[in-house]
Amino acid sequence: MKILTHKFRTLSCTVAILVTAVSCSSDYLEEVPYGEVAPSEMTSPTNVERAIIAAYSVLNGQFDGASSAFNSPASNWSFGDVVSDDAYKGGGGTGDQSQIHQMEIFGTSPTTTDVQRKWLALYEGVKRVNYALNLLNRSETFDPTLQIQREGELKFLRGHYYFELKKIYNRVPYIDESAVANEGFYVSNTILSDEELWGKIEADFTAAYNSLSADQADLGRPTKMAAMAYLTKTYVYQNKWAEALVAANEVIGSGKYALLPNFRDVFLPDFDNSSEIIFAVQHSVNDGEPSNYNGSIGDRLSAPGGPFYNQYGFHRPSQNLINSYQTLSDGTPNFDTQNNTSSLMDPRVDHTVGRPGIPYLDLEINYESNWARDLATYGPYSPKKRIVSALSSLQIKTWPYISALNYYVIRYADLLLWKAEAQVELGDLEGARTTVNMVRQRAATSEQVKMIGSDAPASAYSINTYQAAWTDADAAREAVRLERRLELAMEGHRFFDLVRWGIAAEVMNTYFAKEKEIRSHLANASFEQGTNEYFPIPQAYIDLVGKDLVQQNPGY
Repeated sequence: MKILTHKFRTLSCTVAILVTAVSCSSDYLEEVPYGEVAPSEMTSPTNVERAIIAAYSVLNGQFDGASSAFNSPASNWSFGDVVSDDAYKGGGGTGDQSQIHQMEIFGTSPTTTDVQRKWLALYEGVKRVNYALNLLNRSETFDPTLQIQREGELKFLRGHYYFELKKIYNRVPYIDESAVANEGFYVSNTILSDEELWGKIEADFTAAYNSLSADQADLGRPTKMAAMAYLTKTYVYQNKWAEALVAANEVIGSGKYALLPNFRDVFLPDFDNSSEIIFAVQHSVNDGEPSNYNGSIGDRLSAPGGPFYNQYGFHRPSQNLINSYQTLSDGTPNFDTQNNTSSLMDPRVDHTVGRPGIPYLDLEINYESNWARDLATYGPYSPKKRIVSALSSLQIKTWPYISALNYYVIRYADLLLWKAEAQVELGDLEGARTTVNMVRQRAATSEQVKMIGSDAPASAYSINTYQAAWTDADAAREAVRLERRLELAMEGHRFFDLVRWGIAAEVMNTYFAKEKEIRSHLANASFEQGTNEYFPIPQAYIDLVGKDLVQQNPGY
């Protein structure tokens, strides 16, 4: 069993921020399977540790007895990929999980199931962190040195939960451990300015950095450099490029992380706590949890079908994404891929998506278009990068059809490309080229997908580093942004990148205009600038707390 994935579930004493608020004593925590714990015992070191584990346990989006974490996935496959130009919803047509179809065409509303459940999952994480912090600070017998470490972990987790809330909903209520009475949970989502809310998130990661050790004995607990990497991400989202560069360089200079030699190995569960992984949501299966809810439960609809998998068939790569992997004869990207076709492809394409006629993982079988559910609507491609081989013991072959593959919140390639962005924005174009080339060089030297029973490449692959000097800032910026897409595709990041770059409306409406020619399910799709960059505040929360305190996001 992976460390920190076994769930210690708290009693669902929800507060106002969790939409379905009830009153309960903050002195009370019920652990499963330990039974009821007396309030006087809650500050014992054992029970404090359990409360801390409970704060970790909702990282995968599963926070109750339902199997609905696919509506609140840690991977953000629906919130970051399906609403971008990288993927279609998939499944059995537009009526299958129809609310995600509405998200895909930007018809999202404040009552959309996923909008509300993602909010619930993230604020459940915040609630558990704050509760654990209170117990930790009240404990008189907790080891003082370990207390500093655990406080750093909890601040890191709270920073993560609020970062997710900020990038998805933008204007959110901020509640910390000082709120203990009911009135403390009725907080306006506009009381803090944008800068102040980011400041709160920065403060948590800074506190984590100052408290955490360089290494952790338990897999899944954040380290000092993980906190600095997340601080880098926080700076990047605010366009604080100088701060981002300094932070990224500190993480790189620590020597604790490196790109794995093989691109495919990054996404094998055998390597998912490798030197490339800075922070990950830990998943496990067959660990005693009866429903395997400690696995990749948020991604359980992604199974590709065919003779080895059940056929949920969601999270389907778009034609636009496939085209983006086209390369020129010198191995550099073809930046005009949507209007021109090339037979040459970046080899990462066949590690990332299932394409007809290309071997699928290690199954000794070619992927075929008939694996795809509702082929007429969503086309022939399937996810592949984060799909675990059906031959692996770490892939569950019965319901809920999930795996033990971790979800990588931050990996080293991600950090390198943030550094490259900062270098471009600060005018160091040649430095950015060097940084991007580190990522491309790994892709170029990685093992390519081979034909079954042969050493011949499965497709016409061509990739090379950028050889010519970068002298134009706009071209350098475009190259870095494309590299993020190619390297991180289907990992839940694309839409949020488009938003923070300020180009979401332009990219998405251009994408829709082209894709509508081949994908009728996008016929009514349209992105409205100034509205669709963020998801709406859940209506249930507004109804509970009141319109006097809560302001809906523009356009909803």
